[in-house]
Amino acid sequence: MGGGKDKHMAEPYDLIVIGSGPGGYVCAIRASQLGLRTAIVEKRATFGGTCLNVGCIPSKALLHASELYEEAGHTFGRMGIKASPELDLKRMLAFKDDGVKGNVDGVAFLVKKNKIDAFMGTGRILKAGQVEVTASDGERQVIEARAIVIATGSDVAKLPGIELDEREIVSSTGALSFPSVPERLLVVGAGVIGLELGSVWRRLGSSVTVVEYLDRILPGMDGEVAKSLERIFSKQGLTFRLGTKVVGVTRGEGGLEVALEPAKGGTQDRVDADVVLVAIGRVPYTDGLGLDDVGVVRDDKGRILVNGQFETNVTGIYAIGDVIPGPMLAHKAEDEGVAVAEILAGPAGQVNHDVIPNVIYTAPEVASVGKTEEELKAAGVAYNAGKFPFLANGRAKVNKTTDGFVKVLADAATDRILGVHIIGANASELIAEAAVIMEFGGSAEDLARTCHAHPTLSEAVKEAALSVAKRAIHM
Repeated sequence: MGGGKDKHMAEPYDLIVIGSGPGGYVCAIRASQLGLRTAIVEKRATFGGTCLNVGCIPSKALLHASELYEEAGHTFGRMGIKASPELDLKRMLAFKDDGVKGNVDGVAFLVKKNKIDAFMGTGRILKAGQVEVTASDGERQVIEARAIVIATGSDVAKLPGIELDEREIVSSTGALSFPSVPERLLVVGAGVIGLELGSVWRRLGSSVTVVEYLDRILPGMDGEVAKSLERIFSKQGLTFRLGTKVVGVTRGEGGLEVALEPAKGGTQDRVDADVVLVAIGRVPYTDGLGLDDVGVVRDDKGRILVNGQFETNVTGIYAIGDVIPGPMLAHKAEDEGVAVAEILAGPAGQVNHDVIPNVIYTAPEVASVGKTEEELKAAGVAYNAGKFPFLANGRAKVNKTTDGFVKVLADAATDRILGVHIIGANASELIAEAAVIMEFGGSAEDLARTCHAHPTLSEAVKEAALSVAKRAIHM
């Protein structure tokens, strides 16, 4: 066993969860609530996975802080507030770290409260019902259970030939902790992570160029939303190089030289940068789990294949979250974690994968749920679209947050809402009512006839629903 000390635990668990990210810890908590004796295995020193430690939580802290910094410097004066903000990056990063600690400590408390046994170390499945945990000091122990849930999440996708050093060429992890504001930041990838972190450092003073292989930003998002957002971001100072690929990064005297080439082929050119952020997506994290040895089947993208009950082809081994097909979103993993726990304990757990909100926490925010116009057209579904701009919303007008709109897509025959897309302040919160009404199979008419408080941004959602039937009031 490689020289480490070995221990064997005889008493089996009902469930072992490998990974304590949003999917893993939520699965473990729900299982414990339902009376299952549960263990959780985590290779980090802290719970919470990528999301809490180096992902969604710290990035939101920096987005919030950088937005306030920009507001203080540019919009406070319009409200009669005199301010001349100074950036203390060290303190801003400490603010971020404090937020992370609060969340991580919160999960540790919940694990303890729910009497979940925690094993800190790397998990490897020896066979169905058996997991070997290797601690950082090399000590190994084997734990057993009637069911295993793989919730190991995802890792950053790498560009071939470009080595990450997390100083000059960084992933999202490095981009959360720059020791100083880079003068010139080049972001590879115009997806969610690239745009969120690019906008943070642009607000703090970086000159930001975003390079994207496709001829549009935000692949998979509604096309109209993506175009509108590109215009807004360009106005804010982000530079976009679309339909372009990065072919190499070299170190010169003045920093980094990034070789670019049109995606369809053509003449190369070079862009100088101090830091390059590679944000081209994420890949399932399944290294070292022993999946091939136990025969767990994966697809050509490395994702674990599961049935409708989240069970792999090996009886007793389940998987959730980023390691299985579907959007790599924390809340999707959470819902799947709850579903698996309920399936194992008896109730019929399920997840409606058609109603999972997606949010980009930029300024303005972007949020969507359900189908895009492009998807409906491709599927041949007849639909009606209703749209309402925040420019015509009373609360947005008075707050000077008029960028963006709400778009509601409804079935042409039944009026059932098929998709909602929002660009605007607080879009991340506004999308929740769209998800609720879609979960209940509601119509645009249902949403349009629901009384919304005035003055609120949510009135724009109601007006967009009214607009489906061409009867919006305020436009």
